[in-house]
Amino acid sequence: MSAVAEEPIRWGILATGWIAQMFTKDLVLTGRDVRAVGSRSLENAQAFAAEFGIPTAHGSYEELANDPEVDIVYVSTPHTFHAENAIMMLNAGKHVLVEKPFTLNGAEARAVVDLAASKGLLVLEAMWTRFLPHVARIREIIEGGTLGELRQFNADHRQKAPTDPGHRMNALELGGGALLDLGIYPISFAAHLFGTPESVQAAARFQAGGADSQVATIFHYADGQLATTISALDTLGPNVATIVGTDARIDIDAVWYTPTTFRVVNSAGDVVESFDEFVEGRGMQFQAFEAERLIRAGEIASPLLSPEESVSIMETMDEIRRQIGLVYPGE
Repeated sequence: MSAVAEEPIRWGILATGWIAQMFTKDLVLTGRDVRAVGSRSLENAQAFAAEFGIPTAHGSYEELANDPEVDIVYVSTPHTFHAENAIMMLNAGKHVLVEKPFTLNGAEARAVVDLAASKGLLVLEAMWTRFLPHVARIREIIEGGTLGELRQFNADHRQKAPTDPGHRMNALELGGGALLDLGIYPISFAAHLFGTPESVQAAARFQAGGADSQVATIFHYADGQLATTISALDTLGPNVATIVGTDARIDIDAVWYTPTTFRVVNSAGDVVESFDEFVEGRGMQFQAFEAERLIRAGEIASPLLSPEESVSIMETMDEIRRQIGLVYPGE
């Protein structure tokens, strides 16, 4: 007797920018069921649908929210709209995968998470690094005790971004700047390793337009671990990361938060494991796999990145912003 095929989880894509294109490409590449796309412009939605073979194009986010053929919506608007758009989809009964950073601040994150819980719906932050094969193997290595006691994590995320003041990454009114766009990656990874920091120290450099161009942080944890991060959008860095334990360390190669290679080096300086695994596409499909697994299981929180952790991360970002004096318009 043949096995009964699982009913597909039907995806909707909210907004049609670059990150939505990258994610949808990986969804289609790996056979996910993408049913609809919504944009504020019907023309943009139709062009996006034609490019990716999506059956339905909606000329508003409200139409996407009310589409009965959609189970889960990927929210990929600029940072300042994440909470508003996620709340709209949740109120329409849709599960949501919300592009990182989860929201603009901790208060918005709490509102989204509490609403999802009250409705019994999945909310998952699209921090795709958490779900990649090399990070899954790193978790296994740590849990197996190879590194001994974890002591330090340091990571760099510096890019040479567009300098146009109107570009999304430089626009303070859209949550632009190094912290939310780039710093979220190492800060989230530090949280993955050590949890919520006991203390935070932060320093920054700012552009003329008010957005942060460089941010450095030092986190100290209750068990004595330290994490350091540096992010910038006006300088190209090595974009590598290191996890250090008492018995060994893991050197993650560039670009550390994307599908990449790493080595485990013991205290004698010997390489005891190397990781190099092919990943199809860009690798954004793994977060979709996790979302679909959770929905099928009737679960609303991922053990790899829970809604509560997303709130905690945004609250840590709030403290960094308090220390460096970064306020977004409208807050």
